[in-house]
Amino acid sequence: MPELPEVETYRRFLDDIILHQPITAFEVRDAHVLGTDEDTLRQGVVGRQVAATRRIGKNCFLELNDGAVLALHFGMTGDVGAYRDDHDAPRFTRVALHLADGLRVAFIDPRKFGRIRLAASVEAYQKAKKLGPDALDVSADYLKQALGGKKTILKPLLLDQRITAGLGNWIVDEVLFQAKLHPERIANSLTDKEFNALSVAIQLVLQTAIQHEATYRHFPASFLIHAREWDDSATPGSELHKFCPRHPKTLIDKSYVGGRATYVCPRCQVV
Repeated sequence: MPELPEVETYRRFLDDIILHQPITAFEVRDAHVLGTDEDTLRQGVVGRQVAATRRIGKNCFLELNDGAVLALHFGMTGDVGAYRDDHDAPRFTRVALHLADGLRVAFIDPRKFGRIRLAASVEAYQKAKKLGPDALDVSADYLKQALGGKKTILKPLLLDQRITAGLGNWIVDEVLFQAKLHPERIANSLTDKEFNALSVAIQLVLQTAIQHEATYRHFPASFLIHAREWDDSATPGSELHKFCPRHPKTLIDKSYVGGRATYVCPRCQVV
């Protein structure tokens, strides 16, 4: 699933090619991805220009010059692209915005779980979808306020898009590793110092991922993500087992927390 770093990369791509270009046509190749009916979308988009792009969590927004927004959610496999001629359209293009300069902007989605919607504003969409603040905007004070009173384990709370928008499964594992916090810590047991560490880790992980355009193999060697490959049939200590970046002789543990595959260092992250 495209996570916050991928969607921020998509937003920057769209920002470079679509701003202030009149939209001359709204081409629907597969209506399955439409969250607003086709006629309403076409009437709301054609003849307009995109004045700005925004993002909240995993949602990308094209702000139109009449104040409305085209909201893009990428589901499991969504992406964006650009082309000029029909024969160059990316495979699995479901919708294309035709621009006045001849460029076409493609909404690509092999599995068709993504959605395109028209909303009155970014704020209206955020309220309707019950999205919390974007993860890049959260502070230690906000985390303490939102989580500090909860007698719930930490990882599912961080994955809750109503609390913080944009933290997916691998990101939360990485954030907790960088902050040296166990995913099963009870939220209200965190100290002020630990909330500060959590906030710093969120910024570190997201900014690093965005900087590398979500190409995970380019992440620093100090990141847990390089140890997420796992083979349960491997002999402990073999090359198929992955070790903690901080403690080369400590095996990373794999378990399930809140129904999600979870990776922790038993030495760095103690319950």
